[in-house]
Amino acid sequence: KLPLTVEEIMNFGESNRELFIKSSTYSIIPITVTEMGLTISWIFSSEPKSISFSVVYQEAEDTPLDQCKVLIPMTRCNSHKETIRGQVKVRNAGIYTLIFDNTFSRFISKRVFYHLAVERPVIYDGSDFP
Repeated sequence: KLPLTVEEIMNFGESNRELFIKSSTYSIIPITVTEMGLTISWIFSSEPKSISFSVVYQEAEDTPLDQCKVLIPMTRCNSHKETIRGQVKVRNAGIYTLIFDNTFSRFISKRVFYHLAVERPVIYDGSDFP
């Protein structure tokens, strides 16, 4: 899957996307970011049962995986019971990858319903001040 860009995520609108993750596999959503200061946020739920989730940062596509920085360690989420929300602040340009991991499940495939958003910081320039 090709990495998403910030512009593509901004064009998502309010719609949810869906991933189908077979048992014993994982799915990734790489997001290519070129500007600092953005906030990438996500909301997701899964069915049936839980899914593991992680976020890693990669400076460039050819950066070896063992040199990637783990921003959110792999965590088992009860996303079948509650909606999971989170965000990460973009401190460096590069590839921010969301990982939905179902490798712990030997038989059960999962559906993940997710929504991504990107926010630019509001920079106050004083222009509306009398």
